[in-house]
Amino acid sequence: MKTCQWHVFSGDRQESLRALSIKYGINQKTVAKWKRRTSTADVPTGPKEPHSSVLSPEDEAIIVAFRRHTLLPLDDCLYALQPTIPLLTRSSLHRCLQRHGISRLPNLDGEKPSKKKFKSRPIGFFHIDIAEVRTAEGKLYLYVAIDRTSKFAFVQLVVKANRVTASAFLVALISACPYKIHTVLTDIGIQFRFPPKYSDGPTATYMTHMFNLRCRENGIEHRFTKISHPWSFVGPDLVQWTKSPKTDRSNG
Repeated sequence: MKTCQWHVFSGDRQESLRALSIKYGINQKTVAKWKRRTSTADVPTGPKEPHSSVLSPEDEAIIVAFRRHTLLPLDDCLYALQPTIPLLTRSSLHRCLQRHGISRLPNLDGEKPSKKKFKSRPIGFFHIDIAEVRTAEGKLYLYVAIDRTSKFAFVQLVVKANRVTASAFLVALISACPYKIHTVLTDIGIQFRFPPKYSDGPTATYMTHMFNLRCRENGIEHRFTKISHPWSFVGPDLVQWTKSPKTDRSNG
């Protein structure tokens, strides 16, 4: 077949499609396709732009954001994302990570000095963070919660990151978690607390932030990360921390 293609490309280009089809015993469409080529080199098969037949672009954006934000292993990503993406399978998740070049976790050992590990906490201590997700429709926000001890993870995609969606995420997390949540750790974004300029005024004295109200209703202690230490959580097997993406705090 390769020899036939070479003859069509070189010496027999002037002959008709029908004549070449009869001469080499191949379909006329194949002859026409070979004549249009500028080289006899094999052309890659498959779609020009690989994409999933199961996952939507929004699903893939969620997967990529979650993986880059948490650095969790494949199976942990699968268990955390399946409630949000019901059609997700291990193979489709792996192919998605491969398409985006993040199928392998970075080897951080030896690259930087080891940072101090998290303190040992009883099960039920959750770190909640927000990651930006870019889609064709625009920017979305992914709430991510991970228990530092059990590594139970829960995610939810929202259009706006504000106190309403943050509170709704906490309620959904409480419903999804199979055990009691006793503590949540967040940053000082307006999704989780009043802005600093209102923290000591009448607003904080006579009003309770919606997220804190949900915490009190469910007997959950709400803690904040240090202002001078803007780091996010990492996967269960990594000591190093990774910086959290910037959070759009324009939605109040």
